[in-house]
Amino acid sequence: MSDFPKETGDLCLSTLRDTDRDRYLACLLSPVDKRGALAALYAFNAEIARVRDVVREPMPGEIRLQWWRDLLEGNAHGDSGGNPIAAGLIAAIEIHRLPRQTLVDMVEARIFDLYDDPITDRNALEGYAGETASALIQLASLILSAEDAARSAEAAGHAGVAQAIAGFLLLMPVHRQRHQLYLPLDILAATGLDRDAFLRGEDKPRISAAIDAFAGLGLEHLAKARKAGRVPAPVFPAFLPVALAEPVLRRAARAGPAALDLSLQSPQWRRQIRLLKAGINRRF
Repeated sequence: MSDFPKETGDLCLSTLRDTDRDRYLACLLSPVDKRGALAALYAFNAEIARVRDVVREPMPGEIRLQWWRDLLEGNAHGDSGGNPIAAGLIAAIEIHRLPRQTLVDMVEARIFDLYDDPITDRNALEGYAGETASALIQLASLILSAEDAARSAEAAGHAGVAQAIAGFLLLMPVHRQRHQLYLPLDILAATGLDRDAFLRGEDKPRISAAIDAFAGLGLEHLAKARKAGRVPAPVFPAFLPVALAEPVLRRAARAGPAALDLSLQSPQWRRQIRLLKAGINRRF
């Protein structure tokens, strides 16, 4: 197996420090020889996850995502060598034999972010999370240890859903400003709300119940991930960012309607300590 290009890895790690500080720290807690490939994968994920933030209309966003899809399918226009994230991703794919279709599916899933369509039900939510957050954990596991990755696939599936829900709760104030909502309509209906009523933020008791149910779904998946069996030590660094999900989920349940307007994010130093403890104890 060839070594990952050091300069490319350093550039990806530097970019990741600015675009996804938590996964940047997770990289630093990973084996040195895997950091470059992990940083490339995580930087790619950060790029496609923030497309909605850097475009004003869906079409330019779709064009950006199409560029990544073309790259993964071998149809990119021009030399991707000038883009360190693209170069790093291709190197990671070739060195660690990452499945390109899984990465293409990650890109496809992000098209949903460009529009304001609602998530219809829990199944749709879990499908989206499976193609994004869960897939990212599984791909990182393949980089860390292809031999052990399959043994943690079930845990990765559930952990990714928990992580995705925590992320949606963190971004709820931003999403609300866009009239965007990732809380499934079937959960809203069960609490007597529809999308518009939830986003208006007026019916505090029902909104509190909906957020509690959403956070509870995340905690349920987190519990299933933990019960799926001990994650093999070589691939555990792929699960490090999952350790940050539980505090967000519990804080959201306590905050209730306030989660529509207030940040649920804990200070960076606290997140760093939690990641360190998770790495030492190998428990997310």
